[in-house]
Amino acid sequence: MKKIYYLLFILFFCFTGAMAQTFPAVSVENATGETISTKSLITGKPFILSFWGVTCKPCITELNTLNEVMEEWREEVDFDIVAVSIDDSRFTSRARSMAEGYGWEFTCVFDKNQDLKRAMNVSLTPQTFIIDSKGNVAYAHSGYTPGSELQLLKKLKELQKK
Repeated sequence: MKKIYYLLFILFFCFTGAMAQTFPAVSVENATGETISTKSLITGKPFILSFWGVTCKPCITELNTLNEVMEEWREEVDFDIVAVSIDDSRFTSRARSMAEGYGWEFTCVFDKNQDLKRAMNVSLTPQTFIIDSKGNVAYAHSGYTPGSELQLLKKLKELQKK
């Protein structure tokens, strides 16, 4: 019985700890190659933060889907999307051209030193977060299957009600 309580305590601590995480201040590159602070991405409204890589097909599928539904969702919720390429400096130019080629209409940043990836404890892609208007992590999810983006909309709507 003690093992169960111990396990529940650990799970509770891990869950609440992840949800209390704040968006870190590290340097990344924007689409034009300028170094910016990630804190500049916090604009007073929530945003979807999606980590991706050029060889990750589910990442590309998720970002293409988000690009397609973004305007429709914005009729219901005011939010932004930030796609974070975790590709190192050898693949950054490929990531930039892919983002441009897909016509993504959201903010793309490039974490070629993987500082943001480490700060957010990202180990797999796609890894998607919702950051609230104050810069706190409100939701986190790994992986992508078609339809799972609807959970993001649900969480965004919940934040709007607060």
